[in-house]
Amino acid sequence: MTAPIDSGVEDIVEVLRQCLAEGLSIDIEAVGTFRTDEHGQIRFRAAGGKRVFLAYAVEDVELVEALFDTLEDAGFHPWMDRRKLLPGQNWPKAIERAISMADFFIPCFSQQALGRPSRFHAELRYALERATEWPLDYPFVIPVRLEDCRLPRQITAHLQYIDLFPEPTEGLEKLIVALRATSPSAS
Repeated sequence: MTAPIDSGVEDIVEVLRQCLAEGLSIDIEAVGTFRTDEHGQIRFRAAGGKRVFLAYAVEDVELVEALFDTLEDAGFHPWMDRRKLLPGQNWPKAIERAISMADFFIPCFSQQALGRPSRFHAELRYALERATEWPLDYPFVIPVRLEDCRLPRQITAHLQYIDLFPEPTEGLEKLIVALRATSPSAS
């Protein structure tokens, strides 16, 4: 016999169903991700792999969603607000927590990301501050360029970046190799 579900849990289940029906994925930190596949079936992928936070400008969302999918398919656990935040969630706190829990922070640079004040810059500053907690040789921040753009001197003075243009495949391969080559616990 199944125990009845109380109304609070029913509300949560309904929100989860609505999110999945809208094509969103649902990530339960350190547990896994629920998402609806192309056939409408709900799939669950257990949490595993290195956690990768993706920072970007809203104008670049399509390119970053493709990067998210590539990293997820390669066995990583990517995080981006459009894919991970739930309705009603305190998004500034959730983003800060996701950066704090990440093994890597990937700022996705473009003309749009660099061209105006935005959350991208706040997330980047927070990640650079958090990087001071890691060993000096650990590459917590791995910058990528989505297009030809001039990176801030603070980035180029200390960090090697990866270009995901004009041929994204080559840059993606380099990024995946870099992520796989570094173990957060071993550094």
